[in-house]
Parts: sequence; C-alpha cells; structure tokens
Amino acid sequence: MHPAISVIFFTVTSGAGFGLIAMIGAGMPLPGGLLSAFLIPALAGGMAIAGLVASTFHLGRPERAWRAFSQWRSSWLSREGVLAVTTLVLFGIYTLIWMMTGERLFWLGLPLAICALLTVYTTAMIYAQLKTIPHWHTGLTPLSYLTFSLACGLVLAGSLGGHLQPGSLAAGLSFFAILIAWLVKYLWWKRAHGASLSAFGSTMETATGLSAIGKVRLLERPHTGENYLTREMVHVIGRKHASKLRTIAVLLGAGLPLLIAFGVWILSASTVWLVFAFVSLMTGLFVERWLFFAEAEHAVSLYYGGPET
Repeated sequence: MHPAISVIFFTVTSGAGFGLIAMIGAGMPLPGGLLSAFLIPALAGGMAIAGLVASTFHLGRPERAWRAFSQWRSSWLSREGVLAVTTLVLFGIYTLIWMMTGERLFWLGLPLAICALLTVYTTAMIYAQLKTIPHWHTGLTPLSYLTFSLACGLVLAGSLGGHLQPGSLAAGLSFFAILIAWLVKYLWWKRAHGASLSAFGSTMETATGLSAIGKVRLLERPHTGENYLTREMVHVIGRKHASKLRTIAVLLGAGLPLLIAFGVWILSASTVWLVFAFVSLMTGLFVERWLFFAEAEHAVSLYYGGPET
C-alpha cells in the first residue's frame, strides 16, 4: 500500500491524543488549577482533532467527508467518525466541568475513556477487516493500535502529572506500557512475515478468476501508465530498506523511551524527562506506521504482476 503521509499522521497523532483523553478520563493524577484544566485537555483534544483533520486530506473530495457518518451500521470508517465526535463532545463537557468546579467527575470520565479507546479500536478495524491485505487481517492490528495509544497517553500524562504520584509510579507504568506495546508489535511483525498473499490463497488465478484453465501469467500490464490502483495500492519496498527502517523504529520508539522511563523510575528523577520519552516514542511510531502501510500487499497487485509470496 502507498504510505500516505496524511494517514500516517492521522493514525499516530489521533491515537496519542485519544490515548491521553483516556488517561484523563480514567482519573490519572494531573496538576490542578484553571490553567491546567484548560491546557491539558487542549493538548489532548488538539492532537486528536489534528489527526482527524489530516485524515480528510487523503480523500479525493474532502468537503464530502461528512457523508462518512451515514453508514455506521456497516462501515468501520463511519463508526470511527461517530465515536470520535461522541468522544470529543463528552470531552468538551468533561473539560468545562473541570474548569468551572476544579473536579474531574469519575462517572463522566469512565465512559469518556471507554469511548476514546473504542475510537482507536474502530480506526484499527478499518484496516484489520480487509481480507485482501493479509498483513493487516488479524486481531493483533487493533491490539497494537490500542497498546500504542495507551502507551503514548500514559507517557504524556505521566510527564505532566507524574510528580503527583508516589515512587515514580508514572515512570514505572510508562515503562511497562511501552514494553507491552512493542511486544505486541513484535508479534504482529512475526505474523506478518508469513502473511503473504499466496499463504492466504490469493494468486494470479484467484485474482483473475481463471483458475479453471490452469496457470495464469501476466503478458502485459492492464494499463500502460499509472492509475489509482497502482498509485494507492501497489507499493514495493526492498527488504534491506524495510529492515533498516524497522531497526530505526525500534531504537527510537522502544529503546530510548524505555531507557528514559526506566532511569526516571529507578532514580526517582523528575518525570519531566518523560517528555523526551514521548517525543522519541512518537518519532519511532511515525516510522513504524510508515512500514505498516508500505509493507502491506493488496490482492489487487496481482493484476499488475505483483508478488504472490
């Protein structure tokens, strides 16, 4: 698949934003006061909204994005839109009450946190539902999206209010959240390594519907020039290039954040250091998400002589 920058930015940034919203709703300790009650929700909501807006840039007609809300009964994309708006409305109400009373209501925060995580889940299911892309068609896809969202939210919330928790609890929780997220990603990568098109029964014969007459081979491409399918759904990345990028993703997204979180945890250092862990984690996630799209093989590539293995 073509790794569109807008979609990469959307999945990473909105995931982090909704992860922080979930942490706020769950009651994670944060600084009090009117300014904090405004700035912290503004940061969380800003990331979530920025990601959602970026997702419309990938549409052919962005002004028609509102139509995506109409098919919530059958479309994961539509469900994502409905849940995102629901979450942001609840978050707005939660923030106003927090600003006016100084209290964070648990009975409102809990459904807010659930809605935020369900939004991330529906985003992941847009990809996980696709049987035509074996790399994505697994329960590990939504699990990976959710664990990364929670890790980002936890690290960022910890950096903002970790001093309010005893024994560098925020850093310890951040360490394990990052570790679990990348362990899930390792399992995803391990499965994806064997999730070729042919392993899932997709071949030139099944793609063309000509299996009854024997082996099918491509004589000429269906189109002499580039079209929408080749531009959006056929992308080739070299194994060595992918391996280097995967190493960069792990070093920036796992190695450095884990080292920082562990150091803050063990040394009981200032949780402000977790800001650097968050920045590194997000940078690694942008690389990871680029690979998520670039390495995915769509069955339509078989029409254009794409690999079956």
